[in-house]
Amino acid sequence: MPEISFVALTYNSAPHIEKLIKSLLKHFKIDIQKGNIEIVVADNNSQDRTTDILKKFKDIRIIKNKKNLGFSKGINRAAFNISSDFIVIINPDSEFIGGNLWQVIEMFEKDKKLGAIGGKITKKNGEAEKSAGRFLKTLEVFLMSLGLDEFLGIRSSPKNFKEVDFVSGGFMIVRKDLFQKLSGFDENLFMYTEDMEFCFRLKKQGYRVLFDPQIVIIHESHGSSSRKFAIKNIYEGLLYFQKKHGNPSSYFLVKSMIKVKAYLLVIIGRIINNSYLINTYSQVLKI
Repeated sequence: MPEISFVALTYNSAPHIEKLIKSLLKHFKIDIQKGNIEIVVADNNSQDRTTDILKKFKDIRIIKNKKNLGFSKGINRAAFNISSDFIVIINPDSEFIGGNLWQVIEMFEKDKKLGAIGGKITKKNGEAEKSAGRFLKTLEVFLMSLGLDEFLGIRSSPKNFKEVDFVSGGFMIVRKDLFQKLSGFDENLFMYTEDMEFCFRLKKQGYRVLFDPQIVIIHESHGSSSRKFAIKNIYEGLLYFQKKHGNPSSYFLVKSMIKVKAYLLVIIGRIINNSYLINTYSQVLKI
């Protein structure tokens, strides 16, 4: 039985997935051969060459979903079909660069109240992505809905090992039994903010979340069409989080401000003839 399962979820990931698998095989070849580590790829019914690429690798396990389940449900399907002690959730458009993974596992074994650890995520140019953060207070959610999150320091990429409120689901190491006990990611969240919501529930159970910058991946950036999709889903996720874990007044306040912001940006988009603003925030208005 493997001790660690790398779990990646693909959907039309042909341009990237091969690089991820090769990087994992390079860094963990001996452990994979010994059966200590496995690579599990769950595919959300990709319509490109993703599955053809996956079939080239004999050292991975493929889970095929009949439709696009979204991130939360897709990861859960995979996580509930593994027998290892630890899950490493990793984005399919990333590449493992380095770090002592077994040292991380040793920390889990020494501290039974350690629930999850996130690693450092960088862009191709070496710039660190903000892959850790703290939970929002009601006023901060309100300010974030206005687009002021950069000034609040909600997300960061700590330079040193430290305890945080949540880490990115793009590179998260978690106890398998704990992930399953908490029913994994909330499947009402199709994509984005599921990591924050999961860590919130994890910490409510008395577990700790840490950020470890010595384990590193490179993450590919996405184009404008993906950003449009992300913005809508991030706002939906924030509202869902407030509705589930906050109070009715904060939910109403945040939703109202998101709508006002979206309405104003659609108007500005029409004035300056910016199709990105029009299309993106017209979708946000439908939330």
